Amino acid sequence: MTRLGLAVSVAALICVGGTSAYAFDGWRLQKATVIEGKSSGWDYVSVDSATHHVFLGHRKEGLQVFDPKTDKVIKVIDKTKEDSSNGAVLMPEFDLGVSNNEDGTLTPFKLSTLAAQAPIKVGGDLDTSHYDPASKRLVLNMGAGDDGTELIMLDVPSLKEVGRLKVPSKKVEGADSDGKSGFFLAAQDLDKVYKIDAKAGTITATYDTAPACGRPTAVTVNAADDRVYVSCRGHDAVKPSLVVLDGASGKIVFNAEIGGGTDSIIYDADLKRIFTANGVSANLNVFEVDGPDSYKLSETLGTRAGMRTMAIDRKTKTIYAVTAEGSADPSKKILTAVSPFYANTFFPDSYTVMAYGKK
Repeated sequence: MTRLGLAVSVAALICVGGTSAYAFDGWRLQKATVIEGKSSGWDYVSVDSATHHVFLGHRKEGLQVFDPKTDKVIKVIDKTKEDSSNGAVLMPEFDLGVSNNEDGTLTPFKLSTLAAQAPIKVGGDLDTSHYDPASKRLVLNMGAGDDGTELIMLDVPSLKEVGRLKVPSKKVEGADSDGKSGFFLAAQDLDKVYKIDAKAGTITATYDTAPACGRPTAVTVNAADDRVYVSCRGHDAVKPSLVVLDGASGKIVFNAEIGGGTDSIIYDADLKRIFTANGVSANLNVFEVDGPDSYKLSETLGTRAGMRTMAIDRKTKTIYAVTAEGSADPSKKILTAVSPFYANTFFPDSYTVMAYGKK
């Protein structure tokens, strides 16, 4: 064999045996389970990786606990059906979860037993809440007023109010913590991301996402690289996109187009993957991370219409997401900011839990 041939053969072996910088993963739908019920609206999904329970914010159906081992809802957290659960935030270090309810209450419950405590009234309108492990604060997104949105800070695990912070945005959305001093919150209507000191209850920086990102919606943080990943719905001529911010400076170091109607984003440090769920385009974008400022679209998986919220089991690396068969009834309010034909009516016995994994 010539030296050139030997070199080519060695290079081929390295390519086969090693790991390329960017690779197609082959994510796919592994299972879809229909949950019987009236298929009222839904929002957030969360996973307890210790028990593998999947918590489904099914609003008028309540906070449902889905067991992937049996493919059944094994529990509806007490009172969350009447109070209309929008989803749960889980804090395993305290064996604690809370249901964020549309009637302005929180329902605390134990992760180990799923036993609920009495609901706590926090206001007239509650969208969701976010846990900041650095400050041991639960940050609540309350309904907006004429001058912005009030964030309520609760101590964890006591759930006693310890502060409030008014932000100018009337449409605050996703948030995540770097586990140190930064809590990052998307202001969808202002094309900004707030960096907040949750313990002090102050805004420490305001980062502009325009023009790369319009209507920032979902946020997740890569703490090791000090990078903030934001999925954006877009507006006007600005397409839906993923943007990566430097957590210290707010500088945009990367941006790329994604599917329409994004509502959740996941970063997994083990897989070095970013996932964006896009309900209008019915797809799941997968980006590979190859360093703080190096990203590439790995693949885009076709999903189902309306699949916009998801969560990952950090142990099994299974992504759980939900949707239902729906229709846009023109006699009812349609969220035209998302899509002119965004579904507002859902059919009974069509609410579906989907599990995605690698082939």
